[in-house]
Order: sequence, then structure tokens, then C-alpha cells
Amino acid sequence: MPKVTKKGRPKTTVKSANPKRPVKLISVWQLSKKGLITIRQHKQLFGGIILINGILTVILVQGLASTNVGSLKAQFDQAFSGHFGQLASSLSVFAILIGSSGNGSSGTAGAYQFFLTLITSLAIIWTLRQVQNGTLVRIRDSYYKGIYPLVPFVLVLIVIGLQLLPLLIGAALYNLVMTNGIAVMVIEKIIWALLFFALALLSLYMLSSSLFALYIVTLPDMTPIKALRSARGLVRNRRWSVLRKILFLPLALLIGAAIIMLPAIIWLAAIAPWIFFLLTMFGLVVVHSYMYSLYRELLNE
Repeated sequence: MPKVTKKGRPKTTVKSANPKRPVKLISVWQLSKKGLITIRQHKQLFGGIILINGILTVILVQGLASTNVGSLKAQFDQAFSGHFGQLASSLSVFAILIGSSGNGSSGTAGAYQFFLTLITSLAIIWTLRQVQNGTLVRIRDSYYKGIYPLVPFVLVLIVIGLQLLPLLIGAALYNLVMTNGIAVMVIEKIIWALLFFALALLSLYMLSSSLFALYIVTLPDMTPIKALRSARGLVRNRRWSVLRKILFLPLALLIGAAIIMLPAIIWLAAIAPWIFFLLTMFGLVVVHSYMYSLYRELLNE
């Protein structure tokens, strides 16, 4: 019953005009730890998925040929000298390996690479959902049962591709202006840089929610439109906080790969390309494990 005042009138309660602030998300270190613990606890399961993806990538995309790291490093060693010359040459070779990763020898190989990444991603996402719900699964179940939402998943990817257009347009314009000497004065360069930054920020703003639609759309009876709407609801009032946690992931992967690859390039040049190949296979699992942990955190609040 409503409370009554001394004058006999019912007392009305006024709701606050400000919505309840969302609970602060856990740190990127805690998210990383949760993702890695999940992989470690089910290392045989995720290891099997990595193995299958690696074998199919070698057969259909890359083949047994690999980048001649020793030859590249010898060339860069001649260009760099001094105490940090070896480090600089190793960093240059590492940059080449990153730039060439995912590039097939032909258009057909590139199509196979894209298809394999899609299938493996769906298998990993389905597996993460099952193991975090406490369900025992087998490797074959990840592929048999995980790839059914392929079409909705691809449709969400198309939307993400469209959201990347401002970033790509901004990068193309900035490169055109700088390389052709259109912007000469400092103020002109600053203006074009700010334009590129604004367009990049627009893409990142949209991606901060749409990336989670990739995980939502794999739920049963979920459509791409509903997934995108649900994803926007997940990040409401905390989009920039979520974006910071997303941007941390590629930076951490790059630093982690450099820590492993630089010594390998210096002392194990013959097998360095295959070490890098294994890192890229493992990296796909790490990416989805981290992002899925962040997705679950957003759901639980």
C-alpha cells in the first residue's frame, strides 16, 4: 500500500532521473587471466582445434614453403650496425612476418584462409560457451555443432566490414595527402591528421559493440539484427571502457609475439617461421577466449 502523509494524501515516490550506473568491469589483466585459465583447463580440446586448423592451413593455404628468415636477417644486418643493430634487424624481420601472415600465395589460397578462419572461429566460440557452462564436449562436436550459424555470422561480419569504411577512407585520404605533398604547412597536416583520427574513432566506436554481436549471433534462433541490437545494449553507458579493453588485446598479442619471436629470429632462424605459424594458430584461440570472457562479464552485470 502507498504511504499516507499527515494530510491524508498518498505519498508518491519520485524515481531518480539518472539511470543506474553500470558496475565497473574487471581489469584487462583479470580478463586475460580468465581467458588463459579457460584455455589451460581444456588444453587438449583447444589444442585439437589448433592442430586441425594448422594442418588444414598448411595443406590448403601455406604449403611447406616458408619465409627465409635467415636470408632476410642477413640483409638487414648489413643495413643496421652498432649495439642495437641485431635487435633492429630482428624487429624488421618480425614486421615482415606480421605483414605476410594470412596472405595466401594466390587468390584461391586467400579464400581458403578466410573460410578456415570462419569455421575455426565458430568452433572455438561454440566450445567456449559449452566449457564455461560446464558441459563436456569433444573436438568433433566443436565442428559438427558449432558451425551451424555460419550465415548469420558472415552477415554480422559484413556489417563490421561496413563499419570499418570510415577508418579505411580516412587512412586512404591521409596517405594520399601526405605522399603527394597536398598538405604542406603544419596546420594543414594537423587538420588532415585530426580528420583521420575522427574517422578512425567513428569506426572504433561502432566496432566496440558490433564485435560482441559475433558471439551473440551464434546463439540458437538469433538473427543478425537482434544480435547487433543486443550488442549495443551490452555496452550502453560504458562503450569507451569496453573499447579500451578491446584495444588492449592486439597490443598485448603484439608484445607477447615479439618477446617470443625476437630471440627465435636471432638464434633459431631456421625454424622461426614455423614458431610464428604456431603463434598465429594459438593467437586465434586467445583472441576469442579474451573477447568471450569480456562478453560474459558484460552479460553478468
